[in-house]
Amino acid sequence: MGIGSVALAWLIQQEAARAVPPAIKQKPVTDLKPRVPQAQPQARAMISLFQHGGPSHMDLTDPKPELTKFSGTDYPGEVQFSFVNQASKKLLGSPFQFHKHGECGTEISELLPHTADIVDDICLIRSMHTGANGHEVSIRYFHGGIPGVLGRPHFASWLLYALGSETQDLPAYMVLTDPGGHPVDGVNNWSNGFMPPLFQGTVLRPKEPRILNLAAPSHLQGTLQQQNLALLQKLNSRHLEQTGGDADLEARIASYELAARMQTSATEALDISQETQATQNLYGLDNDATREYGTRCLIARRLVERGVRFVQLFLAGQPWDNHSSIGTSLPAICQRVDKPSAALVTDLKQRGLLDSTIVHWGGEIGRLPVTQVMGDQASAGRDHNGQGFSTWLAGGGIKGGMTWGNTDEFGHRAVENVVTPNDFQATLMSLFGLDHSKLIYHHNGQPQGLTANRPAKIVTELLL
Repeated sequence: MGIGSVALAWLIQQEAARAVPPAIKQKPVTDLKPRVPQAQPQARAMISLFQHGGPSHMDLTDPKPELTKFSGTDYPGEVQFSFVNQASKKLLGSPFQFHKHGECGTEISELLPHTADIVDDICLIRSMHTGANGHEVSIRYFHGGIPGVLGRPHFASWLLYALGSETQDLPAYMVLTDPGGHPVDGVNNWSNGFMPPLFQGTVLRPKEPRILNLAAPSHLQGTLQQQNLALLQKLNSRHLEQTGGDADLEARIASYELAARMQTSATEALDISQETQATQNLYGLDNDATREYGTRCLIARRLVERGVRFVQLFLAGQPWDNHSSIGTSLPAICQRVDKPSAALVTDLKQRGLLDSTIVHWGGEIGRLPVTQVMGDQASAGRDHNGQGFSTWLAGGGIKGGMTWGNTDEFGHRAVENVVTPNDFQATLMSLFGLDHSKLIYHHNGQPQGLTANRPAKIVTELLL
């Protein structure tokens, strides 16, 4: 019948859904129809631009004059290295210039000129802290709520569990991967964990066609397909009546009908040729360096515009993991993502969507202020640092034109208004009208929560 492979995966996932939060609905459900949040929400959707590898905050978003002043001298404190055989305590000042931008005067590196243009719309958090330097341990902390633990649902899964979907024509949680491959930690990045597969991220192909076999074969298209689907619906309805209105069967029937609807809705949502040339140029589709990432950012906007709850973009591997040659590798990845990321915020704002859509940009860790790979200056890089780094948020009830928190004078540790991934998750949930402490899912008879009873605070200072 022309059912697409993504649709099939999504629909099969729906069959397994059986649980919703007691605070929202008492009986089990087998659909993703919209549900009422616990409080008045400010956001209805979120786009996460996850930057695997650890963007170097002291080279991008967190200027450190003292680091520059004492570059080449020994760092006076203790340092935890991931690569001890290449370790050094020699401070490495940033080779890149910072300038103030916007009415707020936020200082941003010359490597992010387009992000600099939107500083009045973003909240730059300079005090993120995971307490761990490893990639996987920190990625799982950000996404699942506990450092390093596999088998936990992504916080987007919790959003779907609590709120359902605003569209019945597209998957509610969509993942846009890189043509170069999966990010570090692979499919764990969008896992439903111990929740039903209904709440797992649905992955679009990174190249065209982004959904295989979406259109019906030519000999089944048009009137013939409509007649076949109408007959199937009649047979399903008759069977439903014979079973006395079984809820599980009713949900299955509704789920498989989504496949037919996606033939139209998904095709239209993914067709960026409908966008004006000006919009395509805004995202950098006219430039080889930005075209691929810009296309995915534009698709993300089109998806949330059509009711998708959560969209996350990933990069292949961990391109921000600049252990060496940071002078050339860092500018290259900045060039690829800077313009499209800023364009997304600008475009959402122009369309009146930024007020209800959260945009997130950031990685799982940052970098150390000391040099890695001693010797030739061109080979210098930075090791991992989960003690203090930056991320930014925009829209959906977030205050724009502000910075929050600080690292120490060298950019090593978060020392003021520290924000953990659990704080990040609690704050996001509050913007969707949810109390993270009351989001409970019973797994094997045990109550489970998003932040797993770990300390978590809503950072109210970031909210409108």
